[in-house]
Amino acid sequence: MSLIVKDLGKRYGEVPVFNHVSLRVEPGEFVAIIGESGVGKSTLLNCMAGLDSWNHGQVLLDGQDLSHLSDDALARLRREKTGFVFQAFHVLPHLSVTQNVALPLMLLGQLDDLRVQAALAEVGLDGLGERLPQQLSGGQLQRVAIARALVHRPKLLLADEPTGNLDPRTAERVMDALVGQTRSHGAAMVLVTHSRAAAARADRVLLLSADGLMAHADPD
Repeated sequence: MSLIVKDLGKRYGEVPVFNHVSLRVEPGEFVAIIGESGVGKSTLLNCMAGLDSWNHGQVLLDGQDLSHLSDDALARLRREKTGFVFQAFHVLPHLSVTQNVALPLMLLGQLDDLRVQAALAEVGLDGLGERLPQQLSGGQLQRVAIARALVHRPKLLLADEPTGNLDPRTAERVMDALVGQTRSHGAAMVLVTHSRAAAARADRVLLLSADGLMAHADPD
């Protein structure tokens, strides 16, 4: 499933966030987006997921123009085909680690305990499934969010600083899981990062500025 962004522009009132953003990500391809803080990288990811609106241009996912879909259709598309790793985790505090990770499968009516346990093991959380989020460190919470984004094997992965709270060894393990999902299941992945190590694993590194996206050879 490909992701296509055509001449996308976003502003808040009269203040532009970004303009003329165009991008195509094919199944199995990993694209990293870098750029200075405040340039709109997280906002761009939210637009790609249909979580935020834009002022001009198009976002097409699996051939569907997201701006033409109803809220229910957008929610269904995200639920079935998208995995999103947010900077703020969005882990539900009243659910255990296992229940948080299982949530996408439950919403799809495809609960599979073995797949949930495999997703936890993939990010180094095996044995912690019965804990509540308040019993975890920030880095562990980040890994819960990543396992939840991967468990239903989405066709589009959108990750916002997924290694930002992790030590280098754990960050490498998480990147292995994300890249593995991309390659093994033909997902298209867009990752926003400040990490040179994470960006270096991408097929393409693009720099976001107010004028759009451009190829960038050096992720530092």
